[in-house]
Amino acid sequence: MADFDLIVIGSGPGGYVAAIRASQLGQKVAIVERENLGGICLNWGCIPTKALLKSGEKFESLSHLKDYGLSAEKVGFDFDAIIARSRGVAATMNKGVAFLMKKHKIEVIEGSAKLEKGAAAPKVVVALNAGGSRTVEARAVMLAVGARARALPQIGLEADGDKIWAYREALAPKRLPKSFVVIGSGAIGLEFASFYRALGAEVTVVEAVDRIMPVEDEEVSKAAQKAFEKRGIRFRVGAKVTKVSKTGSGVSVAVEVGGKSETLEAEVCISAVGITANTDGIGLEALGVELDRGHIKTGPHGETNVKGLYAIGDCAGAPWLAHKASHEGIHAAEHIAGHRTPNVVSPIAGCTYTQPQVASVGLTEQGAREARREVKVGRFPFRVNGKAVAAGETEGFVKTIFDAKTGALVGAHMIGHEVTEMIQGFVTAITLEATEEDIHGIVYPHPTMSEAMHEASLDAYQRVLHL
Repeated sequence: MADFDLIVIGSGPGGYVAAIRASQLGQKVAIVERENLGGICLNWGCIPTKALLKSGEKFESLSHLKDYGLSAEKVGFDFDAIIARSRGVAATMNKGVAFLMKKHKIEVIEGSAKLEKGAAAPKVVVALNAGGSRTVEARAVMLAVGARARALPQIGLEADGDKIWAYREALAPKRLPKSFVVIGSGAIGLEFASFYRALGAEVTVVEAVDRIMPVEDEEVSKAAQKAFEKRGIRFRVGAKVTKVSKTGSGVSVAVEVGGKSETLEAEVCISAVGITANTDGIGLEALGVELDRGHIKTGPHGETNVKGLYAIGDCAGAPWLAHKASHEGIHAAEHIAGHRTPNVVSPIAGCTYTQPQVASVGLTEQGAREARREVKVGRFPFRVNGKAVAAGETEGFVKTIFDAKTGALVGAHMIGHEVTEMIQGFVTAITLEATEEDIHGIVYPHPTMSEAMHEASLDAYQRVLHL
């Protein structure tokens, strides 16, 4: 007889949420975690980075007090206190997950899991952190093991905790360097670039393709680079990193740009070149689990090709986002419990918490046109939005993309102040298959920055009011 209905391996936003949902459905659940409850996101990713970014934003805003009729003297910061606050936020979230596990009667097994062949599902052999081992069985096992920072040792790009950092080192540094080279212009790289620049560091971001934020709409990408350069961040795009070398004073990063070689010098190099799924060393090969470029292949409900084994989140492929992992975890937990949840592919928003923020959902304009879709595109700048003008946050715009034949909203893209809090309106609209008539008929509160969402939708149909 199985010990549990479900064993979840990994307690990040995908794993712990799946465990809670399974418990709500009457399942007996255990969760295995080798490090900290909450996984990378709560302890070394999403949450502590936002704490750092908020400190950076607050400090940087002090240099613009005159714009609001204010003044302050002897403005400064305590770097150690900033880091300590971020770590404290992470600790608070960790305790919150522990409380939730106890509340929902989910047994937490602290240790490293490895899978072996079982009956209804693979057996889970746990090397306990406290010593010894424990073997547990369940009707189903869910892998929510996440991913780690990708290293490129062949060119010297491997975190050493001193001169070459990945996200962990960048979140809890022992010192504040005066200069950085950040390799990679995705969300992770740009968020660290934004934070350290806010504290006065010299920052150069290197990107292999010809523009930053390559997954974003090209128009937003160009606007973002312009905004970041205005803050003093430098960029090398279309730049291939050929070698990262440690020097007496820091690092030397050799790059090729347009066929020419150049060298970038800094105290520290931050590696943000992607992630690698944590699929090694857990017994997948022996079970014959199918992988695709290191990620676990799954079906519409998170099921793998091995009976009783499911996978969700980062280890199951892109997009590598916490909210996507949570959504998949809930869906898989319901499926395991016998609820035949419809396989609806939900739109997943992307958010980057820089200054300014970037948020998007659905198709980019170029993606829609490459797919030979006829589209209607609308835009509205924050510089003529009343709330944005009053708040002094006029940078950026909202862009909407509609299918010209059906009127369906198929994409939305934003850059500006707190747009990550606004994008969910468009996520909801796409999820509910809203058309331009639905969105045009919504009454937006005034004055709010969200009115720019309405105006951008109106603009796509030549009905914009305030331009």
